[in-house]
Amino acid sequence: MTDQGLDQRLAALEARLGRLEGLLARVTDTLERSAPDPEAVKRGIQEWVTEYVSVRLQQLVPETCEHPAGEAAAATARGPVLPGTGIRCTEEVLHRLGRIPIPFVRQMVTQRVAETARAEQVALVDVTFFERAATF
Repeated sequence: MTDQGLDQRLAALEARLGRLEGLLARVTDTLERSAPDPEAVKRGIQEWVTEYVSVRLQQLVPETCEHPAGEAAAATARGPVLPGTGIRCTEEVLHRLGRIPIPFVRQMVTQRVAETARAEQVALVDVTFFERAATF
């Protein structure tokens, strides 16, 4: 192999390495610019989960259903309580809670409704209050 052939091959190799370095620099710049903020990612995931649970609750707990007149007065005297709490509720609320198929979501909804009832000093959780309080 002659010195001239060797020089040409070396120049070609250096040119290829230069292009590779440029490509790697562009990839690095792109990755650094698009590196997500961990807090923004966390907030995005929380918003997505909240929206998903809200949509699923709307599907599982329809906004309209028939309620007999006087149900709230009868339930106040001797009604069931939200599971794991001392908060009185109607049978319809228990029925709607029972229709939530995922146990931890059901527990999350129960706790959310109970906290809201305590904060607003509600004596009896009815369907209207449940629908409002169960929305995240």
